[in-house]
Amino acid sequence: MTAMAIDKPRGRAWWKELWIQVLIAMAAGIALGIANPELGARMQPLGDAFIKAIRMLIAPIIFCAVVHGIAHMADMARVGRVAVKAIVYFEVMTTIALIIGLVAVNVLKPGAGMNIDPASINASAVEPYVKQTAVIGFVPFLMNIVPATFIGAFAEGNILQVLFIAVLCGFALVQLGERAAPLVSLIDIAAKMVFAVVGFVMWAAPIGAFGAIAFTVGKFGVGSLASLGKLLGGFYLTCVIFIIVALGPVARLCGFSLLKLIRYIWEELLICIATTSSETVLPRMLTKLERAGCEKSVVGLVIPTGYSFNLDGTCLYLAAASVFLAQATNTPFGLAEQIELLLILLVTSKGAAGIAGAAFVVLAATLSATGTIPVTSVALVLGIHRLMSQGLTPTNLIGDAVATIAIAKWEGALDRERLKRVLNGEEPAPAAA
Repeated sequence: MTAMAIDKPRGRAWWKELWIQVLIAMAAGIALGIANPELGARMQPLGDAFIKAIRMLIAPIIFCAVVHGIAHMADMARVGRVAVKAIVYFEVMTTIALIIGLVAVNVLKPGAGMNIDPASINASAVEPYVKQTAVIGFVPFLMNIVPATFIGAFAEGNILQVLFIAVLCGFALVQLGERAAPLVSLIDIAAKMVFAVVGFVMWAAPIGAFGAIAFTVGKFGVGSLASLGKLLGGFYLTCVIFIIVALGPVARLCGFSLLKLIRYIWEELLICIATTSSETVLPRMLTKLERAGCEKSVVGLVIPTGYSFNLDGTCLYLAAASVFLAQATNTPFGLAEQIELLLILLVTSKGAAGIAGAAFVVLAATLSATGTIPVTSVALVLGIHRLMSQGLTPTNLIGDAVATIAIAKWEGALDRERLKRVLNGEEPAPAAA
């Protein structure tokens, strides 16, 4: 899909850069939210419409990318090997994220001294989330990978279900051999068409960022969240620590600069922060990582899988929020309980793919599974969940980018010289998905 990328013309005006436009739009959204909170809150449809426009394209993009990648890999054993390596890497990194999250919240103690009585909490606001906890779990998660119908996976936009179908179709095309060549070419053309549509939709990214940020600031504000500011600040700090302590060494082992990678995907990170959705940049990440020297087939497998299994930021959020609620409600939560929480989170953090407000739903499910921390206490973080999402979402994205490069190197599918040139800015980055 390298041919889908469009190079930035040399000497392009600074104000035409997407990240500059998104940054200006975010600043305008913050200003509106502060100046006129009611009007700012009414800007939500702008952000939601942009997210919906991108999400409608996710299923065909994943299907085309994975099927095309496997068909050209022409080695089912290699596909399985890449998948196993990805799952092992994801499990190790999410475990590290959970441990860092637990250590940070125990050191910072953001909930200490709040002395919240669980009986005094109005739980009505979190009832819709608590009701969804029944669908979270390892067995339901595995069952949910298999769609009820072939078309149903695409209609629902379930990433794992589409990935499951795409892998099966890719294997089938490999087995058909030369007879499948016309269909593989057709899928390649369809992928180029969908990526062209993504390019059109991305023109609306600044508008979507403006609406999403204006809604967040207008609805929740800053003053009303002062009492939870310690949790919010501590969580952002924890995300930075994880990126430096956990992802930094991986980047060094793979021979690239993490800071340069972050600069390379800066536009995508800004869009994630504004919309609190990493799905909005999935098409661009597929293109950018392939452009950076990762083999197309590896990118097509690792990125979609990572969107469900490699949720580093989400794991940090779940660990921090769970212990925070125990501290805030004076619930005894010692080392044994926290080890149990870690084991539960290793399962529940993987069971939220395709669920709206996934991190918050999984938090409620986790508290329900522990049976120690009052489930209704999740209402305490409902107001700042979106603001915390603006920390966890870019962390997830950086984690997936590092994972893709690491697994590509592990598999011998990384052009290190190309990666170096791209990250150094010696080759232009793709200007559109």
